[in-house]
Amino acid sequence: MNYTTDKFFVDTKLFVCAYDPIAGAKWKASTEILGALWDHQTGVISTQVLQELFVSLTQKVRNPVSHRTAKGIILDLLHWPTVINDAVIILGAIDLKGRYHFSFWDSLILQSALSAQEDFLLSEDFQSGSRIESVTILNPFQG
Repeated sequence: MNYTTDKFFVDTKLFVCAYDPIAGAKWKASTEILGALWDHQTGVISTQVLQELFVSLTQKVRNPVSHRTAKGIILDLLHWPTVINDAVIILGAIDLKGRYHFSFWDSLILQSALSAQEDFLLSEDFQSGSRIESVTILNPFQG
């Protein structure tokens, strides 16, 4: 895995941890990974990730941020390539859910990564090291 050349679809949790210093080791790992992806422009997100991030940062973390701060974070992330969850992606996620029995929301993340033709999906919601269709899953918080 090479953050300078490989392409990575990033799930929401990595961003949440990067904005939550209380997350400890996960904060350190997430800031390092996201910094490398930002520097090398090798990260991709989806509209689902942006939506979940806004809700998580303003409502779910131990120290929520203001709506204004969260909006600023989202504005910055709009510089990343962003998969729009359209009808084709939603229907693909439904098929993945049926095939692999993931939750719908995890299937939507996976379908977005597949649609963007990414090499890797950084997520702790799947089994790290597994390959699903053309995407390899990596848990960014495992050594």
